[in-house]
Amino acid sequence: MTIDKDAANSSATTDSHGADASTEVSRAWDHLGAIIVDATLQRRQNYHATVKPRVAALVAAWPDAATTSGFRRRLDTGKLADVIDWPSPGRLAQVEDLTCVFERQGIETVVELRGALGDPARRSVLREALGTVRHVSPKTLDYIDTLCGISTGAAADERDGGE
Repeated sequence: MTIDKDAANSSATTDSHGADASTEVSRAWDHLGAIIVDATLQRRQNYHATVKPRVAALVAAWPDAATTSGFRRRLDTGKLADVIDWPSPGRLAQVEDLTCVFERQGIETVVELRGALGDPARRSVLREALGTVRHVSPKTLDYIDTLCGISTGAAADERDGGE
């Protein structure tokens, strides 16, 4: 399920990752697998045409993948590429790597992810761990905040030193 307040699929400015900057604040998922896949696919892709339909397909096909352990069980079937219609092994490897970080950090649900990102000590450790994954930039880390329902303003303040 998405928490999507986009009123229309209007044209808007996109950032260097292809994320629609004017509507990015309204994107959120209550499905951890969806957050991982969305964060992975968003780089240099059109959100409405490419990312959102694939993430919605994942949520519909794998509702039990809303937790890290549920997503892991589904990943281990080797069928993610078919479910999201994505053949690129690089992006699929990134999904695996992000999932491993959540497993090592003990984050099972979106609520736990939001809590970890809301706790300054845990946030730092989690963002550092996520940042070790290939192609996860500070913008991707901020985007993960958005995907789990945290305001991007706070994330931008942290990245910019509070200015």
